[in-house]
Amino acid sequence: MNWQNGGKRQLLFWHRRAGKDEVNLQMHAVSSAKRVGTYWHMLPLASQARKAIWTSVNPHTGRRRLFEAFPPEYIENLNDTEMFIRFKSASTFQVVGSDNYDSLVGSPPVGITFSEWALANPSAWAYLSPILAENGGWASFITSPRGNNHAKAMLDAVKDDPKWFTEILRADQTNAISEEIIQDQQRVYEGLFGEAVAEGLIQQEFYCSFAGAMVGAYFGAEMSNAERDGRICDVPVIEGLPVHTAWDLGKAANNPIWCFQAVPVYANGKFIRNVPFIVDFYRPQSDDLEDWCDWLDERGYNGIDFVPHDIMVAEWGTGRTRFETLKSMGRKPRRIARVSVEEGRTAARQTIKVAYFDQTRCEQGIEGLKSYRREWDDDLKRFRETPVKDWAEHIGSSFRYLGLAWKNLPPPEDKPKKPKGLEYVVKPDGTIQGNMSVRDAVDARVKRRKREAA
Repeated sequence: MNWQNGGKRQLLFWHRRAGKDEVNLQMHAVSSAKRVGTYWHMLPLASQARKAIWTSVNPHTGRRRLFEAFPPEYIENLNDTEMFIRFKSASTFQVVGSDNYDSLVGSPPVGITFSEWALANPSAWAYLSPILAENGGWASFITSPRGNNHAKAMLDAVKDDPKWFTEILRADQTNAISEEIIQDQQRVYEGLFGEAVAEGLIQQEFYCSFAGAMVGAYFGAEMSNAERDGRICDVPVIEGLPVHTAWDLGKAANNPIWCFQAVPVYANGKFIRNVPFIVDFYRPQSDDLEDWCDWLDERGYNGIDFVPHDIMVAEWGTGRTRFETLKSMGRKPRRIARVSVEEGRTAARQTIKVAYFDQTRCEQGIEGLKSYRREWDDDLKRFRETPVKDWAEHIGSSFRYLGLAWKNLPPPEDKPKKPKGLEYVVKPDGTIQGNMSVRDAVDARVKRRKREAA
């Protein structure tokens, strides 16, 4: 393995029950003895980290997997509340969650395992990678595939990079789990999800397939189709057409803002309908509402700000509502009509089916939509109505408001200025055809796929 030879980066797609976490815990044990420093084993959620790593017991030995990696005689002291260990070498080890990566305090880590990377917040690596680059630390990403999301994008980006070690291990390569056990698991999945979903799960978990959407994802199929159709591409901001926004209005981390244009489609000189161009995405770094407005104003995004109905609640300490605050900052807030959460999700699904997403400016938002998913109830053996409370939840929630906002916006009094040669024709099936810069990107992808297929 590259890490054993001094490598600093590795990405491992290993099948379920292949021993990913055990191997990485051993990596922490060896590293902490060789180099004094701080080491983290990070899972998507801190609560998940406690269950999966900190208190987990190896069913084959009956011992806590933590103490199989770190013998008691190597441990100086242990803090169960913080899931923290100090070793006699003076190194420290902590089990943490990527849901609060930016609030972790203490010495910067020199070794991090990102476990279940395909389910984690991709922003965690963007935040932590400069730290490891500066101190020469290592990072190990371990996961099973979860569709074509940020983990697959990372694999595509680094698989030919000599500084990275990448590996895909299927169950039929390792023989770590028998075919009989896999077949038993497939029958369990079939009883829970049906044959089609069960087959997809088996292929993902045991044979490392990237095909299909994340199981339980609210918008998985729609996002897969958008990617396949080439609607995740380079999307221009149309000059002369306002850029509207959709907010979730919580604290900074809970208030992603989608920026979009309702692009009017004309046929024979008559307005037919709008098409949503999702041109930007913003996740605030501070809780200061003024900072959020400054970010939007600097980019000229001064259309309507579509906000939740509860924006009219007065804030503690000021007595003013956020609606009033936004207006005082020159914004144009408009409340979204109150509907059920499921109605909002339906509107979001219908929006994704026709929307164009800028692949660069909206990268984090796109990943959030792919990962916004229902919570699985192990006891009841079914999905709950509530979403997983992770980094993607509020991204999906704010997109519900976008889905309710764009469709009925009136066309501008004057046709917007369009990039040279930009004309629209509506086909009978409702899709756009014409010399659009967006369509150019779509056509290029289609041609490339045809060449690859040939």
